[in-house]
Amino acid sequence: MLRYLLFLCLCLSLSHAADDKEVLKRAQGFMQSSNKSDKFRAYNDFKNLYLRAIMNEDEKLKASALRGIVKSGQALHIDVSQYSSELAEIDDSSYTSSYNPPTPKTIDAQKVNEKVKVQSSHKLKAVTWEEDRLVLKFDKKLTKNQVNYFTLHDSNKQQYRYVFDIHGSMLTRSQNLKKEGIDRIKLAQYNPNTLRLVIEHHHKISVRFKKGESELFINITNPKIKSKSTPPPTAVKRVHREKVIVIDAGHGGKDPGAVGYRGYREKIIVQQIAEKLKKILSTRGYKVYLTREKDTFVKLSSRTKFANAKNADIFISIHANAIGGKNAKKVHGIETYFLSTSRSARAKKVAELENSADLSDMNFYGKQSFLNTLNSHNIVASNKLAIDLQQGMLSSLNKKYKNVKDMGVREGPFWVLVGAQMPSVLIEVGFITNPTEARRLVQSKYQQSLAQGLADGVERYFINSTRR
Repeated sequence: MLRYLLFLCLCLSLSHAADDKEVLKRAQGFMQSSNKSDKFRAYNDFKNLYLRAIMNEDEKLKASALRGIVKSGQALHIDVSQYSSELAEIDDSSYTSSYNPPTPKTIDAQKVNEKVKVQSSHKLKAVTWEEDRLVLKFDKKLTKNQVNYFTLHDSNKQQYRYVFDIHGSMLTRSQNLKKEGIDRIKLAQYNPNTLRLVIEHHHKISVRFKKGESELFINITNPKIKSKSTPPPTAVKRVHREKVIVIDAGHGGKDPGAVGYRGYREKIIVQQIAEKLKKILSTRGYKVYLTREKDTFVKLSSRTKFANAKNADIFISIHANAIGGKNAKKVHGIETYFLSTSRSARAKKVAELENSADLSDMNFYGKQSFLNTLNSHNIVASNKLAIDLQQGMLSSLNKKYKNVKDMGVREGPFWVLVGAQMPSVLIEVGFITNPTEARRLVQSKYQQSLAQGLADGVERYFINSTRR
């Protein structure tokens, strides 16, 4: 008799396990519906599963049920703070009160991939601050259901989390954003289709948001900190409009720069890229100047003097690389330099080529002596700017072109950067002597991708450096 009862209990347990899976699958299906009644059905199913999980001491089912309760409850505007707190204790490390149902097996894999592409088509272009308001700007119009917002409260740790899940992708890696009076703000790629913004603090704060055409505006206020008087909306300035950028197209006029494959001239290519970069940055709200608007000769020392006179925040000098002999067809790639005394033979060779156009201000030995006196002023910031610009170019180009080589970020004694009172870099956008790279460099589409990548690098640099 005892054996029979044990056998019966085992059968019932297996039956419940099978039933739980079916109920979970059904609830997940209801959550896919836009119908409010279906969401209520999902909510009830998840609550039933939660009770079963407690009875059967099934922690995995309990976590799944809690995620479903929080997700469906928030969609129905039901107070699920108690469940949110319990979920936070179970799954604290990943901030997951959001519910991400697995793809049902009956869905065709090709259709799933198509859906993913649609969801991740929105790309985050910029993150800026307007007083207490955080602004996330995307490249396309935000749809109605693209933003999911929920809160978590851990009563034991006295920690509050305000979470935004946004269908889209980032142009940059995860980043910690800084704001006075807030413990932590983190923006990261939660999964291939979802950006997650988490705002954390040790007591309640005010978080409100609204969607614009292609922007998400998030107001973050700590009531325990007296906020500074905020000007009316028309007077608010974007962070971008406070930044001044000087772009220097290398060479020009009597100095053609490198002459490479099919007679392509460096001075023409870099001028075209500089103009495209200026246009992109200007549309994003920056104040942008070119050291030369036309094919004219400008002394190297005059270029940074111009940047200093404009009180520029950053200085970007654009060039194209070259190499002769048998290696001309083999060597290709993109590299970015920041000013320092030479650390490698290669850096010295490239610098000598770029410095050779203007020897009127100081002889070689005088220049070398000056370079040897450089201290760390702006070098660290220039290094960071160089890294962001290099990553931006590679990210943009690799989406459309094959065999784009990363030649890295290097230090070099470039005279055009000497005297700049702001972070400054010199970019070698490719080898004009390499047949494949040269043909690309003269194409307007390739130049546009380069300029787009550089603009994204500028965005990344200011996001990471201005909120410290």
